[in-house]
Amino acid sequence: MTQEKSAAPAGHPNELNDANLADRLNWLRAAVLGANDGIVSVAAVVVGVAGATSSVPAIATAGIAALVGGAISMALGEYVSVSSQSDSQRALIAKERQELIDYPEEELEELAGMFRAKGISAETAHIVAVELTEKDALRAHLSEELHITEDDVVSAWHAAWVSAVAFTTGAALPLIAMLSPLGDARVPVTFAAVLVALALTGAFGARLGGASVTRSIVRVVVGGAAALAFTFLIGSLLGSSGLV
Repeated sequence: MTQEKSAAPAGHPNELNDANLADRLNWLRAAVLGANDGIVSVAAVVVGVAGATSSVPAIATAGIAALVGGAISMALGEYVSVSSQSDSQRALIAKERQELIDYPEEELEELAGMFRAKGISAETAHIVAVELTEKDALRAHLSEELHITEDDVVSAWHAAWVSAVAFTTGAALPLIAMLSPLGDARVPVTFAAVLVALALTGAFGARLGGASVTRSIVRVVVGGAAALAFTFLIGSLLGSSGLV
């Protein structure tokens, strides 16, 4: 006799049950933040240099250097951060796997105890612990005890590439706008392009996180505008002072 596989709960019509949804949202959110960082940081550099000089080669050199350096920095930072997190998660998973081999009865009682702590009766808690242990003991303990799964361990290289590509994509916008053949209109066009792009990334990030779209847009646009205005002012002061 074949055992029928139990169906997953359907939930209400608008409920998202994809087990990998949270992971995909985290990657999307990281990509939005990386793009936002690329837009603001490179825009601030090229606008600041443009305030000091109208030399297109100088602006291009500074912008390209900021783009490359920023992308590498983002990738390295993400790689180190995710590597540390992944190493810790793997160590915890290996430790739990070994404990299940060495102390199966104690681990079963520990799992039942966690269910009892949630208010489940002792008899029911023991039944649930036994059934989950028979199905997948490691997954049950990781979920209840450590609140992780083996799928939560992400690739540090993947994280690094996502950050670098997102940063580069965002940084390309102000660089292209500033190097366009618009003469004196380069700076205001770059300002406008950057603020529109920030509004879009702010809105997208808010939708992903379920936050207020309007508040998010205002926050990133005001912050970006302040950064651009400040760096342009500093560049203009340095240019007029004869220091550069």
